[in-house]
Amino acid sequence: MDRGRSSYIRNLLPPLLLLAGLMALWQLATWLLAVPRWILPAPAEIARALAATWPLLAWHGAQTALETALGLALAVAAGLGLAVAIDLSALLRRTLYPLLVASQTVPIMALAPLLIIWFGYGTASKVVVVALVCFFPIAVATADGLRAADPDLLGLLRSMGATRRQAFFKVRLPGALPGFFSGLKIAITYSVVGAIIGEWVGAGRGLGIFMIRASNSYLTERVFAAIAVTSLLSIGLFLLVGALERLALPWYYTAAREEQWEEIGVTAVSGLHAAQETGTEP
Repeated sequence: MDRGRSSYIRNLLPPLLLLAGLMALWQLATWLLAVPRWILPAPAEIARALAATWPLLAWHGAQTALETALGLALAVAAGLGLAVAIDLSALLRRTLYPLLVASQTVPIMALAPLLIIWFGYGTASKVVVVALVCFFPIAVATADGLRAADPDLLGLLRSMGATRRQAFFKVRLPGALPGFFSGLKIAITYSVVGAIIGEWVGAGRGLGIFMIRASNSYLTERVFAAIAVTSLLSIGLFLLVGALERLALPWYYTAAREEQWEEIGVTAVSGLHAAQETGTEP
């Protein structure tokens, strides 16, 4: 446990130090160059705006978080359903997979106004925007994970008289879970942005409309404060998915650690043999 905690801190320290250095450089630059606050506020001004408007940001952020959660749930359900469908049917895969890829060429900003017209200015239109943004990586990653099932295990199950359904739930679906979580992690990084885009087009509540109103009033420090809350929300969701992945796939991380230690052992032994052959000390 201590080794894992120290390794986690050691990995987290460099980006935190880099972020602190960038913030210090930003603060110094705005002070030396006397940059107007409405163009580029200093980090200290952003922090003060964040503290002053925190109740309002929390109120707007709760709406954005709700839209994100509902949109993600819809994307997961639709993505898993389509991935399973195109895996079970070669015809569906040849028919739907190219259309799925082509759908990503349509900018979400072009669809958002249409969704506002169809679903209104309420939560529904933002949920659909988030679902459309998150749907593709989940569906593709899960479908590829299902196709990458171990053929030897599938052959063994068939030789033992397992049905297609049993093979799916015993081998194919568990083997696709790492791919599913990888796609979900990618989707998480876009989910909050999708909700913000939907709110930009039209909304009465949310971080997106908060940014629009602050920008129109030249309260740039409030815009940055909302951006900071958006980033924290995205990071929190990403960490939550990572924790769920470790709970759902303990065998996957155990095998990965064992493989890593085996590679380290092989490298160490190879280095020792090479040192012995050359007559040098390892």
